Amino acid sequence: MNSPLPPSVWIVVPVFNEGDIIRSVISEIASSGFGNIVVVDDGSSDDTFVRASEIGGVTAVRHLLNRGKGAAVRTGIEAARLSGADVVVTMDGDGQHDPADISTMVRLIAEGNDVVLGSRLKDHTGMPLYKVIHNRIGNLIVMLLYGLWVTDSQSGFRAYSKQAISKIRTSSDRFAYDSEVIREIRRNHLTFVEIPIKVRYTEYSMNKQGRMTIGKGIRTFIRMIIS
Repeated sequence: MNSPLPPSVWIVVPVFNEGDIIRSVISEIASSGFGNIVVVDDGSSDDTFVRASEIGGVTAVRHLLNRGKGAAVRTGIEAARLSGADVVVTMDGDGQHDPADISTMVRLIAEGNDVVLGSRLKDHTGMPLYKVIHNRIGNLIVMLLYGLWVTDSQSGFRAYSKQAISKIRTSSDRFAYDSEVIREIRRNHLTFVEIPIKVRYTEYSMNKQGRMTIGKGIRTFIRMIIS
């Protein structure tokens, strides 16, 4: 028997220069049955914030300066918490993530898990080889630094319980944020589960400004090691 969905589920979408696609991303989330959506515009130079603000039911907030993915996610989670969220789901704003996976994540939180981690490497069919290698190296570094093995330490598609939201404390404003969450899961003895997620690699998402690159990945892991 399926567990009932928690009464207040909020979806947090950090975005940077996603004006061309933000409407379709939000529409797809809404079509999956989730209407509480926070869009955090992280200092975009295009009309992302205006377009998001025009969508009915969306809470749009904005950083005046580009602070980084981690900062945007934290802002969105805090906005959801202040709105009374029982569960917060974070997902990227470039259309790579499939909102059809949200319901599974939310049900697993309802069943008593503190965190659900969406994993691209549970089934990496169609994932570019360099991304597979990059992520596996990242997983190893996270394991060595934080003592917890996960199959996709860099995934931004995750779900958090109210307890997890209250306990997780991160400081990185940029891509190291996702790895810091793994540290916080272990530090706070939070329960977690990983599920395979569908990822859609499009020409748009692979070429967009601000995406994670090998160079950024190396700099991120160096910061993690020396911090």
